[in-house]
Formats: sequence, structure tokens, C-alpha cells
Amino acid sequence: MNRPCPRCQHLNATNDGSVCPECQHPFTACCPDCQHPLHVLKACGAIDYFCQQGHGLISKKRLLWLPVAPEQG
Repeated sequence: MNRPCPRCQHLNATNDGSVCPECQHPFTACCPDCQHPLHVLKACGAIDYFCQQGHGLISKKRLLWLPVAPEQG
């Protein structure tokens, strides 16, 4: 992960992204080229990330972890 939590410097994987164990702020995996959220592909125990904007499969080492914007209610 190339962008840990800016406050706490830690991230733990979840089913739909990552969350900081210290401040509980959620993060989502994004394409390092276009910053769009990635589609998560899970099969045979492997987790892959796919950019639907034309950048294809993205390596876990290249993932850009961006904070999830709070929902406006």
C-alpha cells in the first residue's frame, strides 16, 4: 500500500477496501493512473484489482489507497 492512513500510518484490509484500525476511517483502492475506484476480482483465494477506465489489472504494489468521502445525508 503506497498511501497509508495520513494520521495513523496503518491500514487493514476489509471486504470492500481498507480501514485504519486506529481512527476507523475507510479507504478504497484506486487506480494510480486515473484515481478511479478499482473493481475487486476475487477467485480461488486470490484478490485482483481491475481498472474499468482502460488501465487493466493493477498490481497490489501499485494500488493508490484514497480515503472514502463521508456520505452526505
